[in-house]
Amino acid sequence: MSMPGNAAPEAASLQAVEWLVRLQAGDGAPGVEQAWRAWRDSDPENEQAWQHIEACMARMRGLPAPLAHGTLARKPVHAQAHAARRQSLKLLALLAAGGGAWLAGGDEQARFWLADYRTGTGELRHIVLEDGTRIAMNTASSVDVRFDSGQRLVTVLQGEIMVTTARDAAGRPFLVRTAQGRLQPVGTRFAVRVAGERTQLGVFEGAVDILPGQASEAVRRLQAGQQASFTATQLGTVQTLPAGADAWTAGTLVAHDMPLADFVQELARYRHGRLACDPAIAHLRVSGIYPLADTTQVLDMLARTLPIDVRQTTRFWVTLTPHRPDAGRAQAAG
Repeated sequence: MSMPGNAAPEAASLQAVEWLVRLQAGDGAPGVEQAWRAWRDSDPENEQAWQHIEACMARMRGLPAPLAHGTLARKPVHAQAHAARRQSLKLLALLAAGGGAWLAGGDEQARFWLADYRTGTGELRHIVLEDGTRIAMNTASSVDVRFDSGQRLVTVLQGEIMVTTARDAAGRPFLVRTAQGRLQPVGTRFAVRVAGERTQLGVFEGAVDILPGQASEAVRRLQAGQQASFTATQLGTVQTLPAGADAWTAGTLVAHDMPLADFVQELARYRHGRLACDPAIAHLRVSGIYPLADTTQVLDMLARTLPIDVRQTTRFWVTLTPHRPDAGRAQAAG
């Protein structure tokens, strides 16, 4: 998501979002639209900032068409105005905290920051939706929630969640959507993880139907104790859900004879920076229960139990290498 030329300066970007909030509130005082147009005409940077913010919001949230085309409805539908105002306030808070630099990350980063709920790297969060459904959010995750008269929809934009569904008095179906398709649970507890072009589903209670986005005939129901991954066009093999697969909801990582390379890849999700494993020790096996709140402690535990060294180039660049007794062991920073 980019605009021709350089990005609008931070001051103009902040002003553009402030105007967006006022215009989409639905209660604009007389002369607000005239003042907004005068602001846009007063400086090319202001116009560029407005076009940028407008395009961003329209693409990410499907805002009302008049906004997307540069004109404003004088009497917007209440629900649309409320949604637009909510998203505008989110964007304003984001820009106030970090200026306009976030735009360089493109749509994916923008969607993460504008999500209804999100977690940072290493953060675990528990939320309860208006219907009583409980969701645990793993590290670096983001979701949107949309409830209406016909459905209850949770969209996983990034990361991993554990869902414990609640019975809905109105009888609305509960759906989880990812870029690869939809999931429809049948009174259940299940985990959804989005990784690249695949979605991973693990069912802990009840059952869940998988509906790939581009293969409607390939519907499959997973029962409790099963897991599978899928893309938009195909389903993977159904496998047995390993013991401890839900341990992350309690802040721990459970490993059962896991290759060190796989363990490091999983642990890296909970750390800032780069955590890598030398191929020479990738085959070593890891077992145990490890606290995710302190990944430095986990690395120290590995160094004490396996023939490896924790080599730190910088605070955020750590590599596990074969142990050399004469070199000592560097301490990793968290």
